[in-house]
This record gives sequence, structure tokens and C-alpha cells, in this order.
Amino acid sequence: MVLAALVGNGLIAVAKYAAAWLTGSSAMLSEAIHSTVDSGNEILLMVGLARAKRPPDDVHPFGYGMEVYFWTFMVAVLIFGVGAGVSILEGIDKVRHPHPIDHVLVSFAVLGVAFVLDGISWVIALRRLQSESDKHGILETAQRSKDPTVFAVLAEDTAALIGLAIAALGIGLGVALDLPALDGVASIAIGVVLAATAILLARECLSLLTGEAALPELRRSVRRIAMSEPGVLGISEFATLQFGPQSVIVMLSLEFADSFAADDVERAVAAIEGRIKEAHPDVARVFIEAQAREKVDGTA
Repeated sequence: MVLAALVGNGLIAVAKYAAAWLTGSSAMLSEAIHSTVDSGNEILLMVGLARAKRPPDDVHPFGYGMEVYFWTFMVAVLIFGVGAGVSILEGIDKVRHPHPIDHVLVSFAVLGVAFVLDGISWVIALRRLQSESDKHGILETAQRSKDPTVFAVLAEDTAALIGLAIAALGIGLGVALDLPALDGVASIAIGVVLAATAILLARECLSLLTGEAALPELRRSVRRIAMSEPGVLGISEFATLQFGPQSVIVMLSLEFADSFAADDVERAVAAIEGRIKEAHPDVARVFIEAQAREKVDGTA
């Protein structure tokens, strides 16, 4: 999906730069910069996905799964720092020094083709996101998703479609009303859309980067599995950590019955770990500690 978005954005960027040079439209130039930034974003996402697949080692015993969150965060920084900043500056310059737009039909032809290609990419990303959950709406599913690459592509394509509509409106009104400054206003508006997209994406990545827990349903399931094991009297401590899109670490501190010998505890721990991993393939590591009864927290 990311590779398809990269190829599409690359081709669109070339067409937009040619149209911007031919027409002198600031909105078209902003859209070309937008597509260039999106292409860079896809490259960063591919780097993140590749590095996150590296196996655990002595330096990173739990693997490199969280790297994909870092590179997605860098995508947000790139959108804001390059895309939004340049688009807004270009728009301000066009408003201050307006000049007529040439070859308007070329602009609309390029925008139309770009809208179709970005629309196809948007639908693919949307279907991928919908496949993650059939019980929640799109926005809630995006917020719950532990794979930021899907959300990043969907956010980029949504911003692209909005930007294309703004560019078409700005160019059209600028020509119709003979107010070329509206082309600059459209460029500024595109920059604002990019900035809002960057902030939204950065916010989602920040939560994952700082150690987000697994989904509530997984946590409830782990609790049920632990408490259903014979000999387990309670849970004193319980924590989960999302360590990558498909990697969860589970930590449990359990109280066992006084009648349980060491061998019984070992067998119960092995059984709980096996059932958790069988029910949730995304769980990479399970750490279980036996606790004395007096240490049990009644709110666990």
C-alpha cells in the first residue's frame, strides 16, 4: 500500500510541477510541493517498516517494532516543516504580488487526474483501515489502530483530496473574478490543511512513542485468561505495552493458592502464557510473577 502511494505521488508531483511552471499558479505549486512531501513521507514509512522488522538483539531485546512510530512521527514533522511552511509562504507572496494564471485548462486537467489517483489511494487505505474493525467508526478505528502507516497514508490522501479541491476553487475563482490573489489564498489554505494533518498525525504517534497500552479488549481477555486458571486467586499487578503494530508485551503479577507447590505454579504460568499467545498472536512476550496474597491490590 505504501509503495503504491509512493509511485502515485511521484507521478502526480512531476505533473504538478510542470503545470505550475506552465501556468504560474501558486496553488498548483503548493500542490506540487504537497505531492513531493507525500512522496518523501512514503519513503520514510517504508524505512520505518523495514527497520521495525529487524529481530531482537542484545541492545534491543524486545526488537525494533517501535521504530515505525518514530519514522511516522518524522513524517508529521516533514509535512508541517516543509509542506505547510512552503505552501503558506508561497501563498503570501502571491497575495502580495498577484499575477494572472495562464493555461487554466492545463491546471484543471492535472488536478482532475491527481484527484482520481489520490482518490484510488484513499479508498485503498480506507478499506485497509476498515478491515481492522467492523465494530467501530472510521475515526475511532483510526485512533485505536496500532499501525500508524495505514493512518498516515489515509491522512495524507485525505489532505491531498482537500488540497486539490481548494486549488481548483482558488484557480477557478481567480480566473472567473479576475482576482489572481485568490490563487495565493488557496495556497495558504492548502498550507493550513497540511499543518492540521501534521498536528493530528503527530498527536497519534506521540501516544504510541511514549508507551501506549494494548487495546482494551486484549487487556480484558488477558485478565479473563489469567483468572480462569485453577489456583489463581487474584491479580496484583497488570500492564501491557504496545511495542509495535503487531507486538505486545504483557506483564502479570499473580497470587496463587497456598496449596500450590513450585511445580504447580510453573505449570500454571506456562499454561497461562500459552493460552494468552494462542488467543492473541500479537503478544510477543508474557512475563508472569507469583506474589504473596497480602500484596494483592483489590482494585487490580
